Amino acid sequence: MQITVFCKTVMKDILTPQELLEKLGEDIKTLRLQKNIDRQSLCSQAGISETALRNLEDGKGATLNTFIRTAKALNKIDWLNSIAPKVSINPLHVVKNKQQRQRARRIKYGEKEKV
Repeated sequence: MQITVFCKTVMKDILTPQELLEKLGEDIKTLRLQKNIDRQSLCSQAGISETALRNLEDGKGATLNTFIRTAKALNKIDWLNSIAPKVSINPLHVVKNKQQRQRARRIKYGEKEKV
C-alpha cells in the first residue's frame, strides 16, 4: 500500500508540457504583478511584443528567446542558471593513467558495432 501511495505522489508531480507552460506563465504573470509592472513596460524592457508576452503568460507557448528576455527583464537570471547548470567532470568517469580519446574507433570490416 505504501508503494501505491508513493507512485501516486510521484506521478502527481510529473507535469505534461502544456501544464508546465501554463505553470511557467502563471509564475511570470504573478512575478510581474508583484513587481507592479504592466505588460507594456515589461515588453519594452525585454524587447518583445505584447502578443509574445501574453502568449507566454497564458501558457499558449512562446519562443525560448521570449522567455530569456522576459526572465532577464524581471531580474530572474537564476531561472536560466537552473535550466542549464554548469557541467562538471564526474570523478567516476576519469580513470587514472588512461589518455582521453581523441577520436572514435573505426569499425573493421566484418566486426559488429558495440552499443
